[in-house]
Amino acid sequence: MLAPAKVNLTLAVTGRRPDGFHELVSLVAPLALADTVRVIPADTDSLTCSDPTLPTGPENLVWKAVQAFRLNTGWSQPVHLELVKNIPHGAGLGGGSSDAASVLLLLNRLSGKELGLEKLSPIAASVGSDCPLFLHQKPGVMRGRGERFNPFDDAAARRLGGTRVLLFKPSFPVSTPWAYQALAARAPASYADPQGAGDRLAQWLGGAISLGVLLQNSLQPIVFQKYPALDLLCRELSESFGWPTLMSGSGSCCFALPPADADTGPAMELVRERWGDTAWVCETSLL
Repeated sequence: MLAPAKVNLTLAVTGRRPDGFHELVSLVAPLALADTVRVIPADTDSLTCSDPTLPTGPENLVWKAVQAFRLNTGWSQPVHLELVKNIPHGAGLGGGSSDAASVLLLLNRLSGKELGLEKLSPIAASVGSDCPLFLHQKPGVMRGRGERFNPFDDAAARRLGGTRVLLFKPSFPVSTPWAYQALAARAPASYADPQGAGDRLAQWLGGAISLGVLLQNSLQPIVFQKYPALDLLCRELSESFGWPTLMSGSGSCCFALPPADADTGPAMELVRERWGDTAWVCETSLL
């Protein structure tokens, strides 16, 4: 099964909850860029991963997905998991959460439980805040701490489908807990207005503003201040090519939205010139 990456086209962090998590409103869309996940019945549990830098023990989210599924269904068949990684980790692209959600979907099929999305979603939310959105593999809006996801209808989804996306990531990751803690340290001025975030989404859905104008990320100023290389390259790409740019999630991956007829080769070369051979750059599209 393909486990797609995602980008946050908007990420409005609107405040801190009593449980320590943050409230957010985020327009999220899956990408054609994807990992591949396989679940095979076995005599004992095991996991193989094409990326040797990733842990294969119980700290991996896919095992948390297996344990959550077993806890909620009583199904106990041992499984062998295979992950072929294409999504970089520590990027803000949701690779680990997407892998975990795909495991839940595959276990649901393999076990014959045939749980609907309304029952799988809370299981996914117990694994990770943004896992439920990957059960749908459609664009939509995340709310709450990310566990409440409302997929778009087909008409709204078609407005995003096929949009070109140029992803670019430096060699270093950004810690998601650090980014949210740094944002909270500047509260309340750092938090977005929830009404304003909802109004901007409504304006885009109504055709009043373009996708490029809609782009917004509450965490971007915090992360860009600590990692100015991200800020400088996003600015240079915008000024040189006229493309909207944004950081996805808590970073460190950023993205640009080139027009359908644009040649992305020079922009990809610019990323490599500025960040060196260790930079990761990939052209893909919204599903």
